[in-house]
Amino acid sequence: MTSAKVNEAVLSQRMQWVRDMLKAIGDLPLRTRKDFLRDRHHAAAAESYLRRALEALFDMGRHILSKKFASPATEYKEIAQGLLERKVLSEKEADLLRDMAGYRNRMVHFYHDIGPQELYEICRNHLDDVRAVLKGFVRWIRKNR
Repeated sequence: MTSAKVNEAVLSQRMQWVRDMLKAIGDLPLRTRKDFLRDRHHAAAAESYLRRALEALFDMGRHILSKKFASPATEYKEIAQGLLERKVLSEKEADLLRDMAGYRNRMVHFYHDIGPQELYEICRNHLDDVRAVLKGFVRWIRKNR
């Protein structure tokens, strides 16, 4: 596999998708746990928005690795490691993305273990992690145009 130019439109679309999903989470009643837990649909929406935001981050990482570095990654944690090794993301950002890979796998394969309380805590207290990784991608894209 040979390297090629990254498709900025693909990356831009994924970045916007992450931002849209974070905004949608922000529109949920997260002010208090009681408000969030009042309606079971809030947790379902939060799970969907969060999972889709994470998927978009991994799509961005996979695209960069594949196109720019001719290095396909098949597993989510490999994406984080590959991005670190190629200095796309800082060590802290790659660690966050690696943690997100584990959580994304829990969401998909062990969905029955993730409850509304946990989703509330993540949406209330950990969305800055998603924003930090997104900022890392933005920084790299700006440097590598």
